[in-house]
Amino acid sequence: MSTMKPFLKYCGAGSLEDVKCIAQSQADAIGFIFAPSKRQVDPNQVKQWLSKSQCRKKITGVFVNENTQKVCDITKHIPLDIVQLHGDETKEDAKQIKQQTGTVVWKVFHHDPDIKGTLDKMTAFAPFVDGFLIDAKVKGMRGGSGTAFTWEAVPLYNQHAKRLEKTCIIAGGITPETLPELLAYGPKAIDLSSGIEEDGKKSSAKIKALEERMLNNVRISK
Repeated sequence: MSTMKPFLKYCGAGSLEDVKCIAQSQADAIGFIFAPSKRQVDPNQVKQWLSKSQCRKKITGVFVNENTQKVCDITKHIPLDIVQLHGDETKEDAKQIKQQTGTVVWKVFHHDPDIKGTLDKMTAFAPFVDGFLIDAKVKGMRGGSGTAFTWEAVPLYNQHAKRLEKTCIIAGGITPETLPELLAYGPKAIDLSSGIEEDGKKSSAKIKALEERMLNNVRISK
């Protein structure tokens, strides 16, 4: 049987050029960061970029410990399809956001070598979210570190998410070069940001290289 193409999200779009670049790609979703970071963007700008680029991807907003009301306001304003909670949000926060926006909600957890701790968090949040994004744990950084975790753990996260009937998204250190190695572990969804950038901008050449590798790997029957 041949493997399915993973759901593909390109995150951290920071300009109209980035949005146009991703709009023309094979990504399923585009991500914007509304939290303090080098890729932080303004919701009003994002709204303009999306209308100018005719972007037909699922629109994701990344938040870190943001006021629930503000998350809801931005979600309705743009509007967002997916809300990604990347901080220390509680189950109550996730529940409120889910109820008030009706969007898909993803909660981010950082891979811990003691995987049981992460799996337990997934179980605890399952009633309130639609998916879990597993990222590498890098001291002092929420994400966007370009660092990968040990991908041997991917099947465990996948199985657990499947049991909970949730999506599992893998992030951190994915590049056109490392993608084939990750695909061997069967990720259902992947999220890239720095891995498709050249000098801090989204690179259509890197995106093309990544997508070609993905299709080559996905077509091959296992």
